[in-house]
Amino acid sequence: MTKKEKVSFVIDTLNDIYPEIPIPLDHKDPYTLLIAVLLSAQSTDVRVNQITPLLFEVADNPRDMVKLSVEEIREIIKPVGLSPMKSKGIHGLSKILLEKHDGQVPADFEALEALPAVGHKTASVVMSQAFNVPAFPVDTHIHRLMYRWNLTNGKNVKQTEKDAKRLFPKDLWNRLHLQIIWYGRQYSPARGWDLEKDIITKTIGRKTVLKEYDRKKKK
Repeated sequence: MTKKEKVSFVIDTLNDIYPEIPIPLDHKDPYTLLIAVLLSAQSTDVRVNQITPLLFEVADNPRDMVKLSVEEIREIIKPVGLSPMKSKGIHGLSKILLEKHDGQVPADFEALEALPAVGHKTASVVMSQAFNVPAFPVDTHIHRLMYRWNLTNGKNVKQTEKDAKRLFPKDLWNRLHLQIIWYGRQYSPARGWDLEKDIITKTIGRKTVLKEYDRKKKK
């Protein structure tokens, strides 16, 4: 298969499996999405979806959020991990949104990445899911799968994002990044991976990855 054929195979297979794609993090507007994505760093979406209702019941907008102290925010979000950094970030970005953006989340990469605790991946998720601007946020699932599928050298997430944007059509980015995340969780996880169920890797996988899988299986 040529690289072009591999890319087409990935797109077609993902569309077959996921004709409809649910957004993993529960939210109702750009602000609640931004907070949910920030909380999801080194945590699971399931855990975040358990905690955000508790937080948003008290404060689901920047105005109410800054009325809470960093400690109060931290107490609520503790179960998602990294709560000292995340609570400071949530309080700090809410303050900046009020001071610089009339309390609204800006639909702008640069402005988003200037907010405390908001990195490029978080900004990309918000831009794609809240504002429908083409972006390709790369999380651990996408990074792992793009390497397994031999579509990137896997050096770092920055390179993986670059390769994904180069290989896949821009109008599919927002849809594809979610499809790949769901596929990675269901069929191509880091642990407990069953290649027989992982049709994409089985068909187009990197030779060294498939060899290593076979080697471990024979042990």
